[in-house]
Amino acid sequence: MEYKNLSVDELQAQLQQVEQNKVDLEKALYQRWHEAKAELAHEIREMIDSRGYDTEEILELVAPKRKRAGGGAKKGNRSYTRYVDPENPSNVYVRGVLPKWMKEKMTAQGYDPSVKDDREAFKANYLQAMKD
Repeated sequence: MEYKNLSVDELQAQLQQVEQNKVDLEKALYQRWHEAKAELAHEIREMIDSRGYDTEEILELVAPKRKRAGGGAKKGNRSYTRYVDPENPSNVYVRGVLPKWMKEKMTAQGYDPSVKDDREAFKANYLQAMKD
């Protein structure tokens, strides 16, 4: 596409479309990655079962329980929502202390980061929620 003949508004619209496509692609990649991980887990379970072993017994050999229960956004059966900034997908908030980028965006939009209702409204209106 020839960009020289486009107006500033047209160029900005093109750039916004590219940014939205990037966000959509990153969401699709994230989703596909989780699907592939689930498929791999299923294949491994089938392989263990087909050889007559107990899945937990084999998992204990691969990763001791102490390591399997470790960090990340999941503990046990809990799963936390990830909130992604659509303007910058590298900005992610899961839970806990609000990151600086989120506080700054909340303040710029007229929200008070110290008020729970404002935090919830900001997440609902300005961030993209992604479930693990």
